[in-house]
Amino acid sequence: MKKVKSFFIVVLASTKLVLAQGALGIDAASSELITYVDPVANMILIVGAIVGLIGGVRVYIKWNSGDQDVQKAIMGWFGSCLFLIVVGIVIKAFFGV
Repeated sequence: MKKVKSFFIVVLASTKLVLAQGALGIDAASSELITYVDPVANMILIVGAIVGLIGGVRVYIKWNSGDQDVQKAIMGWFGSCLFLIVVGIVIKAFFGV
């Protein structure tokens, strides 16, 4: 009976230790993740700017060549730029940075 009691005491003590280490690990991971949010959000905005410039040039070329799908190209270009800008802002807002 003493072995069973001592076994349960050891299990409970080790469980508390593991939970404490788990909480510290989660806190460390979240603080490290927050340090990556700003560079990733800025990178998304930079990619959005590059895609916007390339898309603007493609729309301009289509417009000057008299292509009939200019409106579709403009909507696709504008939608992709808007999406990338919103994603950069939402990532910052989601992580509270």
